Amino acid sequence: MGKTAPSGPSAQPPTYEGRPLAKPDEDIYDQGLRFDMQTVLGRRKLLAAFGLGVAGLGLAACGKSDDSASGGTTAGNASTSAGEIPEETAGPYPGDGSNGPDVLEQSGIVRSDIRSSFGSASGTAEGIPMTLELTIKDLANGGAAFAGVAVYVWHANRDGKYSMYSEGVTDQNYLRGVQVADAAGKVTFTSIFPACYDGRWPHIHFEVYPDQAGIADSTKAIATSQVALPADVCKTAYATTGYEQSVTNLAKVSLSTDNVFGDDSGVSQLGTVTGDVTSGYKVALTVGVDTGTQAGGGGQAPAGGEGGPGGPGGTPPSGAPGGGGTPPSGGPPTA
Repeated sequence: MGKTAPSGPSAQPPTYEGRPLAKPDEDIYDQGLRFDMQTVLGRRKLLAAFGLGVAGLGLAACGKSDDSASGGTTAGNASTSAGEIPEETAGPYPGDGSNGPDVLEQSGIVRSDIRSSFGSASGTAEGIPMTLELTIKDLANGGAAFAGVAVYVWHANRDGKYSMYSEGVTDQNYLRGVQVADAAGKVTFTSIFPACYDGRWPHIHFEVYPDQAGIADSTKAIATSQVALPADVCKTAYATTGYEQSVTNLAKVSLSTDNVFGDDSGVSQLGTVTGDVTSGYKVALTVGVDTGTQAGGGGQAPAGGEGGPGGPGGTPPSGAPGGGGTPPSGGPPTA
């Protein structure tokens, strides 16, 4: 369709959409890669008019589809792991009872706004407003929404410190909270944009439990992983007041050299971020959880904590339970 055949001895070579065919005697699908790409690129405006991307149709001129191709992520939509979210260490500061303090046993931990401490603790973490939205998918059930699972989230404050562990905030329990996934498998937390501290790429920790009752036992976690934050957003955020040390620390690490994300540059853990420093950021990630595989769960990080010398695993850094000493004032170097 669209191919014009010659008729008569003086007829012009056959064309397709006004362009002469490179191989007049061959089928339209056998004109070569250059012809195919010209056809696809020539349709870009038409596709845009219908809100479609060229990648969404594949090489349409070839008449083939590639089921293994993955679609791009657009701003405002959650990044999606191609499969099961990578299992990562919970680090030396999980606060889930596996390495010292257990915030999950405290009344009030199930909450969406995690900026302030709760219970007998007081204090509020300052920083750029951030909303975290995780969409949990049940891979053992065909990728359906994993409704009813409990998701525990925690991360460092603007100074790179973890509540309950780091010097100066051991009496705080902010930036920790649990939400139960809704019918769409979503949980949403209101927080602040975390710092970049020495030795790690900016990140957010999370554990997924089968239900709210399960959070009482860290060994029942069915997934433990981390959300990576995009470099361009981090650079913009850290240019604001209060994040000065993060500028220095970010310059010393990258997604490809990070001890947690470095194996694949965090490709399946990189959150999609929208917003700005004034109105706040929204970080979104779709998380595939497969209960048919064995999760590493939380627990005490092995040598080097989660990102210090020695890589993931081993003795927690100084200041963590079991590590002895006091964490540096700038925050844990390897959490």
